[in-house]
Amino acid sequence: MEHILPSGGGRALLNIDDAALLLLDHQTGLFQTVKDIPVAELRNNVCALARIATLMKLPIITTASVPDGPNGPLMSELNEVAPHAIYVPRQGEVNAWDNELFVKTVRQTGRRTLIMAGVWTSVCVMFPALDAKAAGFNVYAVIDASGDPSDLVSRTTLARFVQSGVVPTSTNAAISELHRTWRRPEASEIADIYSVASPNYRAVIESFQQAHDVALSKN
Repeated sequence: MEHILPSGGGRALLNIDDAALLLLDHQTGLFQTVKDIPVAELRNNVCALARIATLMKLPIITTASVPDGPNGPLMSELNEVAPHAIYVPRQGEVNAWDNELFVKTVRQTGRRTLIMAGVWTSVCVMFPALDAKAAGFNVYAVIDASGDPSDLVSRTTLARFVQSGVVPTSTNAAISELHRTWRRPEASEIADIYSVASPNYRAVIESFQQAHDVALSKN
């Protein structure tokens, strides 16, 4: 894929040549404890992130905390939307960064910017995010592709991110920063990815297509 970047600005934004996506503990048991975002919305956002990362050829690493226990297996959609993701098993560590294989796998990507999302945000994202930041990585936490047990926990988590230098972001922002321009041959697929994270965007696409079809029919 040709990396098409607008000239001039945007140097402070995510760079697809330096970014990797880490999806942490998006497990079916843990989903049942998420109260700060509807679980269906959370799952859609995770899928959208995985799809744009796959399209832009970012390394994707997944992991799970005791998937054979009450936390449950990873969400099944990841097998479909990110078939080339690397899964790193853990030996019971709550913090993925405490697992040597996980850290080794992250380092082997050669990427220094880590986009993280997971359940819970306050633990499964927070702990490795703080450790990765301390290890010299640039870390982004995708808040609406993550989930916490309450709004209070989520707000506390967000404050700690900001205090520690971890950049909070959203799924739509991450998608936009990664693709950067509509002058891509994959533009139609990117639009479809937006409609997963923001279902109302589907209406934008449909209304445009309808107007376009009407205009063509009059010519």
